[in-house]
Amino acid sequence: MIQPTRTNLLLLKEKRRHVTNSVAILKARRQALIREFLDVIAPFLRSRDEIKTHYSQALDELHLAHGHEGTDLLESLEAISAREVGVDVQQRNAMGVKYRELTVYGPFVRTPDERNYDYAATTPHLEESIYLFEKIVEAMLEIATFESKIKRLGEEILRVTRRTRVLEERVLPTLQGQIKSIAQYIGEREREAYFRLKKFKDVRQQR
Repeated sequence: MIQPTRTNLLLLKEKRRHVTNSVAILKARRQALIREFLDVIAPFLRSRDEIKTHYSQALDELHLAHGHEGTDLLESLEAISAREVGVDVQQRNAMGVKYRELTVYGPFVRTPDERNYDYAATTPHLEESIYLFEKIVEAMLEIATFESKIKRLGEEILRVTRRTRVLEERVLPTLQGQIKSIAQYIGEREREAYFRLKKFKDVRQQR
């Protein structure tokens, strides 16, 4: 129970001022985080849509190539045309939010001459299928470069939103109630003191 004194009333008002400032800062931070989130989510969604489109087309072409070339040829081409993909993972910081960023080394889409087999002996369906699957790998790695940042920004936006709501919906109303209660108590006490003093003066005058 807070003692209803003027000192405590001033302390509560000062605390309310600090909390109000904190709410304003948190709201500004949340807006900045949302802008950053929207800037990142656009290319992320484009890459996902690109993957869906290419994957469907690649499967169709692969089925056609499988019917023309056969399983044995496709498996042999897989072995001779395999390659390693270079990826670096680094820590980054955006507005105090730490996340992992991928740096990938391409290009991932190769020309037929770079695939280590005689493409003149294969069908266009196989070449188109390989091309599309390489585009998918490229798009998936592009998504990976955004995914960590999007996840961390989303978590930070939720955390800031929860803190803002706690301050606005719990802390500030509690402080307002305490300030009002103490102000009313002090006001009543001052009125009582005024009436006692007035009554005392009236009694003195009558004497």
